[in-house]
Amino acid sequence: MMDELEENSPVQTPPIQHVPVDTNELRDNVFDFIRTIKDPEKPNTLEELNVVYDEGVIVQNPTAGNISVIRVEFNPTVPHCSLATLIGLCIRIKLERSIPQEMKLDIFIKKGAHSTEDEINKQINDKERIAAAMENPNLREMVENCIKEED
Repeated sequence: MMDELEENSPVQTPPIQHVPVDTNELRDNVFDFIRTIKDPEKPNTLEELNVVYDEGVIVQNPTAGNISVIRVEFNPTVPHCSLATLIGLCIRIKLERSIPQEMKLDIFIKKGAHSTEDEINKQINDKERIAAAMENPNLREMVENCIKEED
């Protein structure tokens, strides 16, 4: 009877081992991923336009559950930039696809840099709005074009 129970028992897997996160290395990697995102209107990268910058990436120590907390601040080129939400969406999608570990990602417009920063910050940090945006084929294509790596 005991052998029968052991055979039918679910397989026990060892607990997941979390590798300690080097916050400086993660910060550098985050910046490397976002610096090459292309501006939706111009033939430049976000780094070339100073929309993203090294000091705008902050990685806090992981939570008790070993989840990294990453904050990315960006600065639209003009205070009324109509594409600021799209730029924030591009940053989020690029990082979600590029970083293999669990993370909490907060993306914000630099304080005082945009006329509707509070509303845009809310949009680009809302999972349901992000999912809905990426279901729109036109918007998804624009994001894909901005985040694709050049050969």
